[in-house]
Amino acid sequence: MSFPDIAADLKAKMPTLRGRLLPNQSLAELIWFRVGGPAQILFMPEDEADLAYFLENLAADIAVTAIGLGSNLIVRDGGVPGVVIRLGRGFGEVAVDGTNIRAGAAVPDVKVARAAQEAGVAGLAFMRGIPGGVGGALRMNGGAYGRETKDALVEARAVDRAGRIHVLNNGDMGYGYRHCGVPADYIFTQALYAGERGDPAAIAAAMDKITESREATQPIKSRTGGSTFKNPPGRKAWQLIDAAGCRGLKVGAAQVSELHCNFLINLGGATAADIETLGETVRRRVKDSFGVELEWEIERIGIAAPPR
Repeated sequence: MSFPDIAADLKAKMPTLRGRLLPNQSLAELIWFRVGGPAQILFMPEDEADLAYFLENLAADIAVTAIGLGSNLIVRDGGVPGVVIRLGRGFGEVAVDGTNIRAGAAVPDVKVARAAQEAGVAGLAFMRGIPGGVGGALRMNGGAYGRETKDALVEARAVDRAGRIHVLNNGDMGYGYRHCGVPADYIFTQALYAGERGDPAAIAAAMDKITESREATQPIKSRTGGSTFKNPPGRKAWQLIDAAGCRGLKVGAAQVSELHCNFLINLGGATAADIETLGETVRRRVKDSFGVELEWEIERIGIAAPPR
């Protein structure tokens, strides 16, 4: 499937745009599941100013979808109409200032944890356990091993759909469990985290324990999207899924992980429809068995492919 090519029109309206506009660009290679259709336009801005210029001059009727490192995402097989924005090198810097860490939204969370450890900054080791990047963690209050983004964030920068730049403090984020109250059209560009002085060796040891735990309990070497469903209040999603008889369940080439059944994996050759259908099958079985409505943690974007 392909979309009408609007790249030339966009370039004509934005003569000083510096980022790349790629029409009908496949997204599958950018997504950890390795599935999904194309973006009508994939835009990779050079920096925050370039992103703001683009959004300020983009027609209001063109849909905009931002993606991060693709770890917590299903792109449907029909692709994504409008513009998909992916931040790259211009948003990839990490800087240490005392016990503060400033990181661009495209920086992998593990890189923030490592930078903090090397600088002897404690309190950010938990980011070693978050699969993905800073932007995604900001958007969903990403957390792992007892801490969340809200516990370390000082402020975030974002650009809204009209191209206006915002600086948001922790209280502005409206954080809850895997939830951010910032308007959905804000695209995060940078985060400032605060830690405290710590022993680099002790921090490294804590990170090693997180790594060992993840490798032992999660299918991190498979094509997966991380935790699929949020934990219901007072319950564990994986326990409900297991008790509903879904461990190892398959739809096409998509499977509920045998190792950790809140993870879905692409065994090779799965479609986005296989993965999403599997997830919905799990939700239905848990609802039928326990009356609990599991809520997706993985984001799903785009349109379904037309029937063959």
